[in-house]
Amino acid sequence: MNLQAQIEGDLIAMLDEWHSLPEVWDNELDSQIHEWYAKVEPVYPKRPYFSPSAADACQRELYMKAIGAERDKTKQQPHQGRWQRIGTAIGGVIQRDILFIEKHFERITGNKPPFVFERTPDGRPMFEDFAKKNHLVEWGDERFYLYGAPDGIMRYTTDDGEVIRVGLEIKSKQTTPAKTSLHSMIAPDYKHAKQVVAYSSMFDCDYYVILYVNAAKQAWEVTDEQYEKTPDMRAFCLRITDDDRTELFDRLAGINRAVRERKPPKLDLDKWTFNNYKTACALSLTDEEFDEIKAYVKRALRSRLPEWRKQAYYDAFEFIREVREQRYAKSRQEGKSAHRNLLNYLEGVSE
Repeated sequence: MNLQAQIEGDLIAMLDEWHSLPEVWDNELDSQIHEWYAKVEPVYPKRPYFSPSAADACQRELYMKAIGAERDKTKQQPHQGRWQRIGTAIGGVIQRDILFIEKHFERITGNKPPFVFERTPDGRPMFEDFAKKNHLVEWGDERFYLYGAPDGIMRYTTDDGEVIRVGLEIKSKQTTPAKTSLHSMIAPDYKHAKQVVAYSSMFDCDYYVILYVNAAKQAWEVTDEQYEKTPDMRAFCLRITDDDRTELFDRLAGINRAVRERKPPKLDLDKWTFNNYKTACALSLTDEEFDEIKAYVKRALRSRLPEWRKQAYYDAFEFIREVREQRYAKSRQEGKSAHRNLLNYLEGVSE
């Protein structure tokens, strides 16, 4: 078994064993966690910067964000807000569990836990705001920061006693139990893999685990076979190489250069759903770029692409078209009003 597979298996085994035991209560540790958060010192971004979570985002979106465009303020469907909050809460649950495991696992099971959180110089666990930082990247002629906080930097002890620093990124799945089945999930999401490349550079970790926790369950009682085929938790350990970092930094440096030169990159419709600057992107398009997108969507609609993807392209184009038409209509109306005001003024002067 290679080291990556060993890390994946040991993390899942540790969490599965812990979650199969009666819940441990420790008011002292819970109080300590709340105290850590209450006394955290804020860390603000240094500009220009990129967030690891947006490492694979649409380049046009990142460009608009960097030049100070207004972020979308549209309301979302209420279930989406709950979805996001539950995802955040799942991360907090796993982090708390690992802290409890560090303190109580050996006493209860007789075995030392293979994973514990690394500590900051002041003794706090290396995750979230306790580890938030600005990391300077100087890449060719470009200079920018990576700004963010990891879900965790852990210390993993192998069977031979070797200690290896391993990063932790926690992601939630909430639609169906099948999302984390052995059949459906054979690798981590591409965008998540790119995210941990950024964190690996920030925190000097060559190994990074993406842990998927599925909030959708098959049933309260499942057979061993069902759990084996469709577990609600999956771990993928990536070994981050210099080639991975080069690919990421080339991309981010290109965006940074585009911002300096005011040459906006192309809009990526495949990343439209989670684009937080849709309106700004739509209005920033030249007429030529708009025509290119229109032609691209027309070709897609005539292709053999899945219907859900065709619908996504169509919806994106309709949003862009409507936003641009509304802006042009408003500009025309404002132009007419200004013309009327000028005429009224001139008529008043002539009298």
